[in-house]
Amino acid sequence: MKPIRIGDKTISQEGPPFLIAEAGVNYFDIAKEKGTTPLDAAKLMISEAAGAGADAIKFQTYKADKLAVKDSAAYWDTSKEACKTQYELFSRYDKLGRVEYRQLADYAQENSIIFMSTPFDVEAVDYLNEFIPAFKIASADITNIPLIKHIAGKKKPVLLSTGGATVEEIKAAATVIQNEGNDQIVIMHCVLNYPTQCRQANLLVIRSLRDMFPEHLVGYSDHTLPDAQMLVLTTACLLGARVIEKHFTLDKLLPGNDHYHAMDPQDLRTMVRNLQFVKEISGNGERNIQSELSARRYARRSIVARVNIAKGTRITESLVICKRPGTGISPALLDSVTGRTAKRDIKADEILSWNDIL
Repeated sequence: MKPIRIGDKTISQEGPPFLIAEAGVNYFDIAKEKGTTPLDAAKLMISEAAGAGADAIKFQTYKADKLAVKDSAAYWDTSKEACKTQYELFSRYDKLGRVEYRQLADYAQENSIIFMSTPFDVEAVDYLNEFIPAFKIASADITNIPLIKHIAGKKKPVLLSTGGATVEEIKAAATVIQNEGNDQIVIMHCVLNYPTQCRQANLLVIRSLRDMFPEHLVGYSDHTLPDAQMLVLTTACLLGARVIEKHFTLDKLLPGNDHYHAMDPQDLRTMVRNLQFVKEISGNGERNIQSELSARRYARRSIVARVNIAKGTRITESLVICKRPGTGISPALLDSVTGRTAKRDIKADEILSWNDIL
């Protein structure tokens, strides 16, 4: 599989994971809590994500009238988000447009973090294309072939989220993208439950997707409740996910659809530290014993006289023993030592050398 490039980051199977803080529309609730504007709250999320070490921050761009009918049923935990219909929820958070997203993209650039946003309609695709380096296709749109074709036609990397999809649906969507002359695809494992119980995360699917789509990179879009050590995301990386996306908030206690299962800046810092640690301990895959040379020399064994051996004595296996340190003749050469003759008197517990035998 060939690497893909998003902004100034190259994503490859061998390289570090690309970490996306999914702000979604959480900035509206944060703005309300802090008594500021949604735009300023979104900027605050950008600076916090950048400071915590994310490679990218991603928003969601939609208009409720284009996304859901007015009586569309909720599919989330309504004890956490009280809206009973999708339209009711989405209409709360669809107030920003081209001008505001452009301002956020510029602000992200100032903060050295990549700006992304998931489009949910063709109009959003067209204006976001002016200032985003890659597109994310939401799980719910994996069968929205017209939208997928339009996105693929922009010839930018496509992150294809697969929550709720069958293997056949994933293959069909990937084929649509490729048929548009675009092979820059990341297949994103995802479970379309808000929240996803840890026992439902099924992270081994990451390996399965790598086997099924060897020509594409694989990632993971997470909806589990963040654990203190961020082990879910770290495990996803260890299983081969090269793009990691998780919802992001500044306050996990805020009411709303995407706060309670999101990571906050501290969680994000923990994840970044985990990735740095994994990189440190993973090495380069090549066997290198330079750091072990001293231990290797003194922890291994040498051929040692078991008893006093007089000059002229024929060396037999019963006269020697193998003991540490490994500064003498290796036990691996015992057959080359036995049968030879002592050139001098050798004391018991003395390490033999080649100069001692004929």
